[in-house]
Amino acid sequence: MSELCVVRYAEIFLKGQNRRFFEERLQRNLRAAVKPLEGAHVQRLHGRMLVDPGPGGVARALERLQRVFGVASLSPALIAPPVLDALADAALALTRAEVARRGGALPRFKVETRRSDKRFPLPSPQVSQEIGGRIVDALGLPVDVHDPELVVTVEIGVERSFVYASVVPGPGGLPVGTAGRVLALVSGGIDSPVAAWLAMKRGCDVDAVYFHSFPFTGDRTKEKVREACRVVAAWHGPMTLWVVHFTDVQKALRDAGPAELAVVLYRRMMLRIAAERARLSNAKALVTGESLGQVASQTLDNLAVIDEACPMPVLRPLIASDKIEIIAAARRIGTYDISVQPYDDCCSLFVPKHPATKARLQHVQEAEARLDVAGMAAAAAESAERLEVTP
Repeated sequence: MSELCVVRYAEIFLKGQNRRFFEERLQRNLRAAVKPLEGAHVQRLHGRMLVDPGPGGVARALERLQRVFGVASLSPALIAPPVLDALADAALALTRAEVARRGGALPRFKVETRRSDKRFPLPSPQVSQEIGGRIVDALGLPVDVHDPELVVTVEIGVERSFVYASVVPGPGGLPVGTAGRVLALVSGGIDSPVAAWLAMKRGCDVDAVYFHSFPFTGDRTKEKVREACRVVAAWHGPMTLWVVHFTDVQKALRDAGPAELAVVLYRRMMLRIAAERARLSNAKALVTGESLGQVASQTLDNLAVIDEACPMPVLRPLIASDKIEIIAAARRIGTYDISVQPYDDCCSLFVPKHPATKARLQHVQEAEARLDVAGMAAAAAESAERLEVTP
């Protein structure tokens, strides 16, 4: 018997004629996740994947595999020949290990059998009864088929047969690379890394852009953003972070219009620059961390005015999320502790105490008419600093 990891997917089953494309992308992403593990390889079966973690054992692969989008769940499993005695030995070994993990406590259990290979001589209920009886005889565990604390699953397949006794949740979603490339606007705050992560979960290849207003926002903030992107890249793979030097643009916008419109003017210019940078990078949409009504610039009126300046779709995965939900997601991803470190945000510079919450497009356009906003956006996008971020 050898130990492997069974990888299951869910949403991919709904993809009809495109399912093969999604499965192949998931397989490629799983291979990338375990590539640093010597001897690891991935096999695609009907409806699932098997990951052989190599000589180091399956435990070292689980953490990596739990960060691959498209994975619904995983199970450490023992591969066994499709012979009753071998399957029973594997089930007994896993059950012993589970009892030991629980400090010797004897959980209520049942055995479930799935027999996709109909050539196997025994029906599924009989396999479960035979293997369950051997576990009772050997370990004395109580049987409970209605509310078990432990489920030992036996799968008898055409290609491989295996046994597992635990199910580890995956992140779900769709494999990265199946939905196209997007560019996420990131800052040093809590929200934007979560928005980028959610775009990845829906299958997007994600690059990031950060607006840096040196010396008002110091290099410490830039490094903080880079570190947050590094954490998110553990779920995605290597990504590009574009750093836009925004100081001169921001000063020009501040001087061009009324103080109460400053944030709206900044955000419109950010979208213009990001859209141009996205076009140069063959990205199809922008992603922002905005949540409806969270701050003054994120009212429905202001978002409508801000979006008017952008020539491509703006995705807002957090639009209906409250701060508690966003913080919980940031903790899960691993960016929260980085995001709560003190930082300077360029959008908080030169801002009055009472910014407009219902900006009018006409007033914003009148302020922008004093500047060459298209030329400024193109120049800022083309001069952006490129940083490569790896997990």
